[in-house]
Amino acid sequence: MSQIITKADEIDFSIDDLPVMPQPNRVLMVKPTYFDVEYVINPHMKGFIGGVDKMQAQNEWEHLADAFREFGYKVIIIDGQRNLPDMVFSANQSLPFIDEDGSLKAVMGIMQSDERKDEVPHIETALQALGYETVHLEIDSVSEFEGMGDAIWHFQRKLLWGGYGFRTSSEAYRQISGLFDIPVVALELTDDYFYHLDTCFCSLNETSVLIYPQAFTEEGLEIIHKLYPTVIEATTYEAKSQFAVNAACPDGRNVLIQQGCTDINRKLRNHGFKVHEFSTYEFIKSGGSVFCMKLMLW
Repeated sequence: MSQIITKADEIDFSIDDLPVMPQPNRVLMVKPTYFDVEYVINPHMKGFIGGVDKMQAQNEWEHLADAFREFGYKVIIIDGQRNLPDMVFSANQSLPFIDEDGSLKAVMGIMQSDERKDEVPHIETALQALGYETVHLEIDSVSEFEGMGDAIWHFQRKLLWGGYGFRTSSEAYRQISGLFDIPVVALELTDDYFYHLDTCFCSLNETSVLIYPQAFTEEGLEIIHKLYPTVIEATTYEAKSQFAVNAACPDGRNVLIQQGCTDINRKLRNHGFKVHEFSTYEFIKSGGSVFCMKLMLW
């Protein structure tokens, strides 16, 4: 069902109508060996060039990798690359997908900034080694697409939520919708502190989502509320300073989130979620946290 949705009244299906997509069982992570803030391509990086505590960053990264193992996921680790400090944010360079017959495919990203473009071939090589057929968008019509930084699957359903406006062009979703014959909800982002969808939108399970509402247009919020019965909202402080919404809920129950998000943690627990806090302070300096640091795979 190829379809691009930009308004709530364009929704002519319920979530239950959509094909089921199995949960991923693998996690791809990139070693933070070369992680640092070496340039400024988002507002969070300002003032932090050369300011990463690399030993602490390594500890934070290892703690998160261990957590995925404890939850039963196979963690696949690949080497970082010199001069590519943000490659550690492995959610950004591709969009993995699984067909009805179990075939593995991945749409490769087109990074907006020159500093990050060379990350994509390294991730593509890793995905191909893991059995993925990689697909490239037509660069004549798509200037930028930053993978799962902006394109997020609805939990266990073949529905894609796609952010655009800062790092991804809306035309990317027309191609992706046609390639995979899936509906895409296109959400315009309005605040450059929330430059990726994964900074302001976290799909928790089929019926629940965590968002920072001020990052969206009124039309976008109307769509979110129409398709999610439960919408949990983050405060400005926790969303911007604590990266609360850049959380991950891979199994629909356990939420992995930056430590200290008191208000959100309370709301999550009140809705039956189990909260697991992690320090990602060093990575927040570069504009990423839990969600950015991993790529879920089948």
